[in-house]
Amino acid sequence: MGLLDNLKAKLGPLKGKAGDLAHQHGDKIEQGLDKAARAVDERTKGKYSSQIGTGAGKAKDALGRLSEESRRSGESRQSGESRRPGDHDGSGPQGPAS
Repeated sequence: MGLLDNLKAKLGPLKGKAGDLAHQHGDKIEQGLDKAARAVDERTKGKYSSQIGTGAGKAKDALGRLSEESRRSGESRQSGESRRPGDHDGSGPQGPAS
């Protein structure tokens, strides 16, 4: 296994936790992004307003995607938990082996 594979394997669970937090506290995180963007804009005296706005917008978009992924994976986990052992989920070969 390569270095990147090891890193991805170790960071995978953290992405899920971050997604859960983004889903639960997205509104507060967005408020924090807005507040940080305003503070930086004031410190730079508006010189980089466009870039700051673009960066804040991209951060909010990423937050939304992370939250949405978390929501979708939560739904799939819930539907997976409701399956009984032996239920067919539509993947893999069907019927008896020949």
